[in-house]
Amino acid sequence: MIFGTTVGEMYDRCVMNFRHRVAMKYHDESYTYDEMQKAAYSLANALTKLGLKKGDTTAFLMANCPEYISCEYALAKIGVIRVPLAVLLTNDDHVFMMNHAECKAIIYHEKMAPRVMEMLPRLKTVKHLICIGKDPGKVAEGHLHLQTLIKDHPPEVPHVDIDEEDLAGIFFTGGTTGLPKGVMLSHRAWIGTYITEMLELGFGYDEVFAFATPLTHAGGCLMIPIMIRRGVCVILDGFDPKSFLDAVQRHGVTSTFVVPTMIYALLDYPDLKKYDVSSLRNIVYGAAAIAPERLKQAIGTFGPIFTQLYGQTEAPMMISALPREEHVIEDPEKERQLFSSCGRPTFPAIVRLVDGDGNDVPRGEVGDIVCRHINVMSGYWKNPEATAEAIRDGWLWTGDMARMDEEGFLYIVDRSKDMVVSGGFNIFPREIEDVLFEHPAVKGAAVIGVPDERWGESVKAIVVLHEGKNATEKDLINFVKERKGSLICPKTVEFWDAIPLTNLGKVDKKKIRERFWKGYERRV
Repeated sequence: MIFGTTVGEMYDRCVMNFRHRVAMKYHDESYTYDEMQKAAYSLANALTKLGLKKGDTTAFLMANCPEYISCEYALAKIGVIRVPLAVLLTNDDHVFMMNHAECKAIIYHEKMAPRVMEMLPRLKTVKHLICIGKDPGKVAEGHLHLQTLIKDHPPEVPHVDIDEEDLAGIFFTGGTTGLPKGVMLSHRAWIGTYITEMLELGFGYDEVFAFATPLTHAGGCLMIPIMIRRGVCVILDGFDPKSFLDAVQRHGVTSTFVVPTMIYALLDYPDLKKYDVSSLRNIVYGAAAIAPERLKQAIGTFGPIFTQLYGQTEAPMMISALPREEHVIEDPEKERQLFSSCGRPTFPAIVRLVDGDGNDVPRGEVGDIVCRHINVMSGYWKNPEATAEAIRDGWLWTGDMARMDEEGFLYIVDRSKDMVVSGGFNIFPREIEDVLFEHPAVKGAAVIGVPDERWGESVKAIVVLHEGKNATEKDLINFVKERKGSLICPKTVEFWDAIPLTNLGKVDKKKIRERFWKGYERRV
């Protein structure tokens, strides 16, 4: 084995070193590392007794809660593959994912019980339904109560032989560009992710880390790196500015992970200055592009405490990173440039920019990002065609397009599928969106291509304005034209109340496009 450990063994190491210290806080309760391990071991033995074995798959449909960690830890120890389900997806999505992954069990939070009951008749392989809830008496007939399973089974060490290439999880892509695909992530991939995070994200000892994003996805990837450094994981039910700021002030939160839309919400929160956030020393952000102008505003508000990461489900979190130190720039022009960057490739990552034939493009030109990394997926579950398209000669084709400057900084210009082709010219929406965010009236922006009989596609901007501020379509078109020229400026602008987001907080361009391309056979 490359690292000589698995996800379960990594949890074990944290417990061995810090057994009697607090590992997690949730509401008014605290849990030590020892309590975390005993709950996981008891659950592992309970699941084994139910007949779940190495290589079986189990779905998670959960709210943020300490029991999520017990479940992840337990499954990792017995080699059962977890299949996290994003709660904001539809029941149809979840049914597809569970049937496709052939899940033998589903572990769900009591908040999700009505949804589980609605899906149950369509689930083809699920035999065990396990509910996380306070009152076992309220669990549906025929379903099991997770906390009772833990209480009724001994915390004996599970003994299952697990290899680094065994799967730890199947994580479905968001489906923003098509049908969701099941990304197979091995123990090797996760350990590679954890080690890279510790190398690149600036975590220190005794971090108090607030988890406000779903633990089932990007947020949960940071749990073990925090625990390796004797940290405390403060688990929040979700994100809203008030509850988040309350938690920072109450617990003395030092670090957190957010997506850009959460940063925007904090900046726009009218009571922000009433809270003491001086304990914060590291705000890790990623999962979607951030507007440079709003990043500058965030640094002016919170200080130079931001760390950016870039990755994707197929190579979690850590293809590149922009550390806090690189956010401190004296030259205003250099600052504007670097705030559009997603940093340099991380230490374990080898990144190339290539053309459609796989040939390297010259430095400074746009190409497809391909990479090699110890955390790259094993492939897509039961989808060899998509796997062969994504992994070619050992290189992961990310689907993102970028350029690299002379100092090695990457600048993602867009998803290759988001690129607008108008009259034979390639136009990257990200460039236009960044300019629109510089306008003082613009709160949110998304740029897409829409049908155009003459040019094939034309550029349309969807814009949300700040409350109390005004701008016309002509104002914004001219604003972009003055800075980028007439070729790529929007031809039309629509003003919406909100920009649709995916369950992971990314702009849902698939949903936006649907409104304009409905009835067209050709979508580009």
